[in-house]
Amino acid sequence: MGTYIVWISSVLAVAVADGNREKRQGLSLEPGNWPSCQSGAARPYTRVNTTDRVAALRTYFASSRIQAYLVPSEDAHQSEYPSGYDKRRGNISGFTGSAGFAVVTIDKQALWTDGRYFLEAEDSLDCSWILMRQRETGVPTMVEWLKTQLLSGEKLGASPFLVSSATWKTYSDDLRKAGLALEPIDNELIDEFWQTANGRPSQPDTPINALPIQFAGVSWQDKVNNMRTKMTAEGTDMLVVTALDETAWLFNLRASDIDYNPFFLSYVIIEKNTTKLYIFNHTHKLTAKLTGNDTKMNLAAHLNTNDNGTCTGRADMCVEVKLYDQTQIKADVFARAELSNKVWLGFSCNQAIYSAVLEGKILQKNTPIATTKTKKNPTEVEGMKKSHIRDAVALISFLEKLEREVKAGQPWTELSAANDLKTYRYAQQFNRGLSFTSISSSGSNGAIIHYSPSNMTDKSITTSEVYLLDSGGQYLNGTTDVTRTFHFGTPTSYQKECYTRVLMAHINLFQAIWQKGVYGREIDAFARAPLWDVGLVYRHGTGHGIGMFLSVHEGPGRISLAHDLFAQDNPLDEFQFFSDEPGYYEAGQFGIRLENIVMVKNATTKYRFPGAEFLTFEHVTLVPYAPNLIDYDLLSEKQIEYLNDYNKLIRERVGPELKKQGRDTAYEWMMQKTEEYTRKTTSSVSSVSSLTGSLFFIIFVLSVV
Repeated sequence: MGTYIVWISSVLAVAVADGNREKRQGLSLEPGNWPSCQSGAARPYTRVNTTDRVAALRTYFASSRIQAYLVPSEDAHQSEYPSGYDKRRGNISGFTGSAGFAVVTIDKQALWTDGRYFLEAEDSLDCSWILMRQRETGVPTMVEWLKTQLLSGEKLGASPFLVSSATWKTYSDDLRKAGLALEPIDNELIDEFWQTANGRPSQPDTPINALPIQFAGVSWQDKVNNMRTKMTAEGTDMLVVTALDETAWLFNLRASDIDYNPFFLSYVIIEKNTTKLYIFNHTHKLTAKLTGNDTKMNLAAHLNTNDNGTCTGRADMCVEVKLYDQTQIKADVFARAELSNKVWLGFSCNQAIYSAVLEGKILQKNTPIATTKTKKNPTEVEGMKKSHIRDAVALISFLEKLEREVKAGQPWTELSAANDLKTYRYAQQFNRGLSFTSISSSGSNGAIIHYSPSNMTDKSITTSEVYLLDSGGQYLNGTTDVTRTFHFGTPTSYQKECYTRVLMAHINLFQAIWQKGVYGREIDAFARAPLWDVGLVYRHGTGHGIGMFLSVHEGPGRISLAHDLFAQDNPLDEFQFFSDEPGYYEAGQFGIRLENIVMVKNATTKYRFPGAEFLTFEHVTLVPYAPNLIDYDLLSEKQIEYLNDYNKLIRERVGPELKKQGRDTAYEWMMQKTEEYTRKTTSSVSSVSSLTGSLFFIIFVLSVV
């Protein structure tokens, strides 16, 4: 999913030298600064009028003693895809993309987002908003803009539970230098007027289920003990876990509190001899029956806990379960930190929890959970590979049907395709839903990188336009994410070149070999080179990590040119899984992206420098490309070899599963799309040319005679 991509920060933008820079650049920083807001332009169907909501927010400014308010996109756990209950930025602005933040002042409102979402934001925001296109020349940072909007000493309010501690510190320091201040607002102001009575979704509180050891590979007890070993090595005696994927992984538990991610709202405190888990409705959930290997087991039995949440037996071998209450959690962190020498906090820790610990006692770095879970254990590795084979069966079966019926003139739209594909995935063993909203995009909609089809934007899939499909599934033994681009008619030579250059980029990254210890940002350019060669670019990273029945976007590693998360970044390492997904997007025309999930493995090299280890990638996703979009003349021999080897692998691994499931027409489609390509050799071409020349010479001689 090229889209996440890959952790491009939603809080930093290109710096502006002074308040007049935008005038020199000819850039408008006035409301409605995009084409569809200009006089005579057509109004997008997806535009949301937020006048009343913004006015309601401003009524709380005076009592809060602030002159501006920050509305981030994240929840208290910095979730990329928060539940509907926590989509405050979407409510106040109408823009629902997964990255970006809004700032409302007394008389203006602005939204910052990155290049993946420029087109989507233009179609969502009403014309009273200012669109701040991050990383574009002349676009100010939030602080630079506020400096021109507020008077010295005035305050920007924000909820400390919704902003990470690192971001809070950056904002606070920058605002102070600008003569302004960041004011913590304990009662989130959006919550004051956005209630369930006027359309707010309810607080998520879904059942929690155990992930059987046959899929998890390691017991939660062993995981907790491993974390304690790592805590001791770092000189810490307390670990506070705020990231939801970390809690789910640690305890081998899954739920559905977060959209598309099998998580449950929670906090965890691990100390030398105790472990505390905070969840909603805890006493009920402790006694509710779990699903898994032992259907008689409940959460209390799984965690060795009494029905009331207290521990049974040895405290270090059970989990104390308490009620999820933000105020109580903060108080408990404060009380336990007082008794600790050093407290380990992750980068996703929100400012409210961070502020409960004395600064001198904090170790802030990637938690041991974050760095351990990204390297899959043998059971997880096997599960990821198997889930991708079943996912390929679902996708191939759907694509065969789609192509056949589109070519026959039967009606298909972006939405009908996304909905039909869903049924194919749901039919596969161990499927537990989708891993994100399918990006089913035809023609010009494909240029919107994070496009999501709706009734208002739904386009037909035809033989005359490019069709981009980015989709994935959640399985008990894996998470999938794959993108393919098609043209079911006759593509133009330009479309073929763009597709082929994206394919070349995709292949280049897969074939890369690098020394162990290298970061993803140091190999990202391998992918971009074929596009840069002809002056084309894409505004997203090239690869993101992916979890095992966890988040479709998993850190801390990534493959991206973005430099704004250096402190959180980790080198690529063996048994980590990443996407390989370059693309190209032309506004108003088409979008192209190719995405495979790959696994990092040890590389075999001709030579081995003393002490040096090398890594490369292994195939995980196995879905055919679109042969009619490939200009083979642009490919090197090594790239053609890649295609033939990849197609052979699809036949060997996915073919038997297609036959096993009785999907004969899908099997034939797969075989057709994976035929070996043989380029005419130079010698054979020379022979034909020589023969042709000889014939012409004989004819010439005979004509003279």
